[in-house]
Amino acid sequence: MYTWAAGLPGGTNDTIKIAVPRDRDRLPKGELPMTKSELIMRLAELNPHLYQRDVEKIVTTIFDEITEALARGDRVELRGFGAFSVKRRDARTGRNPRTGQAVDVDEKFIPFFKTGKQLREQLNTD
Repeated sequence: MYTWAAGLPGGTNDTIKIAVPRDRDRLPKGELPMTKSELIMRLAELNPHLYQRDVEKIVTTIFDEITEALARGDRVELRGFGAFSVKRRDARTGRNPRTGQAVDVDEKFIPFFKTGKQLREQLNTD
């Protein structure tokens, strides 16, 4: 279980607990990815001392800060979890799969996530 200290709305400091499975066998096969609202509900369940609206503000603020940092071209590193960064893809000539015609594809920037050592170790524990 990860524990994260954060400043909560209203200026109070508190701790948020996030449960992370220790092995893959406990993860249900074929389960759909967790949505933002499911994450908020799960965190609210694990932290009954927090109001759900406060958990929602925390999650939204974290996602917004990561998004804004990536938009500025910054790298966001969460120790033990991973790092978010932006990678540049060069302009290139692609092909339309239906017609086979050459198509110019503009340069673009894509978000990239690299897992941290601690997360990789937890996922690959036998």
